[in-house]
Amino acid sequence: MVRLINKHNIPFHLKTALFSGMIAFSTMTFAESTLKEGITPATDISQIPTTAKLRKDTVVAGISEPQGIFNPYFFVNGWDENVTNVIFSRLIDWDSHGNLVPGLAESWTVSPDKKVYTLKLRHNLTFSDGSPLTAKDVAFTLTVLYDPKYDGDTDITLANIAGGAEYKAGKADSISGLKVIDPLTLQVTTTQPGATTLAKIGGPVLSAAYYGKGYQRGNLDYLRTLHGKPLGNGPYVYEKYIPGQEIRFHANTHFYLGTPPTPRFIYRITNPSTNFQLFQTGETDYDSFTSRPDDIEQLKLLGFANINLYGSSDYSKIEFNVHRPALQDVKVRQALIFGLDRQKLIDVVYQGYGKVAIEPIAPISWAYNADGVNPYHYDPLQAKKLLDEAGWKPGPDGIRVKDGKRLELTLLASKKVLNDALIPIAKENWQQIGVLLKPQVVDFNALMAQRKAGNYDLASFSTSTLNDPHDGVWDYYSTEAKVSGYANPQVDKLINEGNAVLDVAQRKPIYHQLYKVLADDPPVILLGYRQVLSASSARVTGFKPDIYNGLTGSLPDVKIVQ
Repeated sequence: MVRLINKHNIPFHLKTALFSGMIAFSTMTFAESTLKEGITPATDISQIPTTAKLRKDTVVAGISEPQGIFNPYFFVNGWDENVTNVIFSRLIDWDSHGNLVPGLAESWTVSPDKKVYTLKLRHNLTFSDGSPLTAKDVAFTLTVLYDPKYDGDTDITLANIAGGAEYKAGKADSISGLKVIDPLTLQVTTTQPGATTLAKIGGPVLSAAYYGKGYQRGNLDYLRTLHGKPLGNGPYVYEKYIPGQEIRFHANTHFYLGTPPTPRFIYRITNPSTNFQLFQTGETDYDSFTSRPDDIEQLKLLGFANINLYGSSDYSKIEFNVHRPALQDVKVRQALIFGLDRQKLIDVVYQGYGKVAIEPIAPISWAYNADGVNPYHYDPLQAKKLLDEAGWKPGPDGIRVKDGKRLELTLLASKKVLNDALIPIAKENWQQIGVLLKPQVVDFNALMAQRKAGNYDLASFSTSTLNDPHDGVWDYYSTEAKVSGYANPQVDKLINEGNAVLDVAQRKPIYHQLYKVLADDPPVILLGYRQVLSASSARVTGFKPDIYNGLTGSLPDVKIVQ
């Protein structure tokens, strides 16, 4: 996000007025964007800051709030994922269109019944310490994911590897579906076809020698001690994490695509109030910003910025904690959606570079269906009607009451531009329909911890990058996910059906039906889709971020030229 800061540290670009501790948003207008998706090159490289020019061998990119768990299968924080992507390469990658392409695995085959996958590794692969990377390391990695003590976010059970459940339950000493044919070949046998299986088994590879010392099923204690001392095989080697400041890396001379041309890489920890200033003064060479006309114009005025705009595959939302009695009533959940002016929110935040979300998948996906679901246009009268029907009647102060309890809801939110706008809009909108909102603004890591503990009514956050429509529903809305207490047997059935077939033409109608059911029985308030804005200094070349690879996919090609 680009911020122009006055002496009171108040951002001008939100066009806000402050009064009585609340933010009132003025009527906003924005011209139709003239910036097209893709890279808009710098116009004046002579404006490159001196500070940046003095870095002869180092590229610096901005990042927010890492937690320090630098293992690709144990992080709970998306920024930690960004760090692990620098350190670890995947067996199978994605191209800029979301298609699976070779990574550490140079090829793979799938049996006619879609149940047996044979992965062929490249020759002479090593980890960054020079030790060999073989099929045994891949088998070890997948075995860890089936360990009964594994509690990370990668749900390998979706791959349905034969013998995995038995191993996890202690009924077998190994996973029968994992067969090391030779050092370069691993055969993975599954019990059923799965649209996301190849991506699930094609993730980053952990060194069995480093992470698996003394490994026994049910004991991951030693592995966890290495979260801050990662050994990977990606383009850069981890050096040091200085909390609140930066994360340092140096080029991996054993990287399978060759040593990256830039010797050193640093993630500089920034935040929405500092990232534009740091980029402007040359302290960083790359960062992401909020897509808005004013922000784009400020980047253009710098002269030295290569500006990249592309569609995102994530979406923002407010999650309902369905364990809460009031939110167990679908009419209350529907009322909160009808009662929130989401179009105003998206206009305020993105100013033409975003749109109101209606389905748990972005418009860039083949699964998106613009006309298939209830869009829940802002309708406070309908919201009031639903609350009346649910038995919530206005009290003396206008806040609704049922069985002696007021309709007061807490909202967990982290400090970011979307929430800066969401909180005052939601408070005002919902008060008008008789709901008192009590926001709790915390840092992102605290938000995720409170969410996991169930200490919330509502929680505002965005999904991570969604490479497949299954990713946008399984982790949040299936009964097995056990995140928010939401459970709908029809939703579970459709989620499983959507992942059970591989052909897109067969999958599409399943997801269209799923999105209709989710709209009728909403587990969340869908907020918005966005376009992603990033900028890199003209002193470097090679940054070509996309929705599937972010900036880290570019790192092997980034060069300092100025």
